[in-house]
Amino acid sequence: MTDENPENWRYFVSYTGVKLPVKLVNPLEIADLNHRNTYIRATFDALERLTGFDKMVYGEVEIWHRYEYDEAGVLRRAEISMDGDVTEMNFDESGVLVTA
Repeated sequence: MTDENPENWRYFVSYTGVKLPVKLVNPLEIADLNHRNTYIRATFDALERLTGFDKMVYGEVEIWHRYEYDEAGVLRRAEISMDGDVTEMNFDESGVLVTA
C-alpha cells in the first residue's frame, strides 16, 4: 500500500470501470470489515485522488493498483499487480496510454 498507516485507509466493497483510475463503490466503515471476506482498502492524496488500493481476500492482498498524477491531475503512471505479475502503464499529458 502506498500509505502503510491504517488510520489513512478508507474501505469499500468493490470497484467499477475499465478506465484507470478505477472508481471505488460502496464505502465501508471499519466495523463492517468484521463481516466481510473481501473488501478494498484504499488511500487518497490531499486532492482526493485515488493513489492506490489493495483488494483484500481472506486477509491477503489479491490485487493492487498504484497511481501517480501530474500537477494538472492527469493520471501519468499506474502499476497493477495481479496473480504476482506487475504491469506498469504510462500515460501522456492528456491521459492516453502510451506504454504498457
